[in-house]
Amino acid sequence: MSIPIMARARACPYPHRPPPKRPNHAPGTPAEQDVCTYHLVRVSRNRKTGPMPVTTTSANSCPPGCSFKGNGCYAEGGPLAVHWRSVSEGRRGHSFDELLQEIATLRRHALWRHNQAGDLTPEAPGVIDSRKLTRLAMANRGRRGFTYTHYPPTPGNQAAILNANRLGFTVNLSAETLAQADAYAGLGIAPVVVVLPQGVTRSIRTPAGRQVIVCPASTGNSDCLNCGICQQRDRASIVGFPAHGTGAKRVQAIFFEGKSS
Repeated sequence: MSIPIMARARACPYPHRPPPKRPNHAPGTPAEQDVCTYHLVRVSRNRKTGPMPVTTTSANSCPPGCSFKGNGCYAEGGPLAVHWRSVSEGRRGHSFDELLQEIATLRRHALWRHNQAGDLTPEAPGVIDSRKLTRLAMANRGRRGFTYTHYPPTPGNQAAILNANRLGFTVNLSAETLAQADAYAGLGIAPVVVVLPQGVTRSIRTPAGRQVIVCPASTGNSDCLNCGICQQRDRASIVGFPAHGTGAKRVQAIFFEGKSS
């Protein structure tokens, strides 16, 4: 992946080495620490996303409660895992401020995906840094950014996610089962996506009767660049992603365990 030549930021995968201080270029805000590393490529070679801008965030951004963490996450296997490891170890990527600068230079109305691997920046384990998420949403102004999060919808996280969506940066709540998808949709704060069993190609319904459409990129009928449904904040449908990658069977098991409980 080719990226512009920029100063490299180091994540914090080394417990014996404190993360470096980084300047915060936002007016009127104090300096703060970067806890994650961020990588942006302007033209992705990922077949499912298509040739669009895509970011990756270091693995320490993932919430500890995600059931797929170390248990079937698609980003932990295949070619993406090699790239993600480099970003997580600080050998590739930028600081948060540098990420915002890059996003602000994307063309107007550009559709881009935040986090093909990784999640939102944490303030504490399981807690979204609402200030950073707001800054990310502001940098996205005039563009069509979207992402997914496995952070639990606690009151604080709900407020951060709702604010980002209102500012025009789409944050999808990622559910692990159909029942959880219903619960997330019932919150009314963000669009919802859900994992599905392998091989599902047709729309299905949740227990509450909500429609789940299968991601067109998963079936090979389109890619993110030509679809864009996950960026639509007010859509009625839940988007389903059939389990894929080397850990697909483990992901599928989580889905069926939740369905039977």
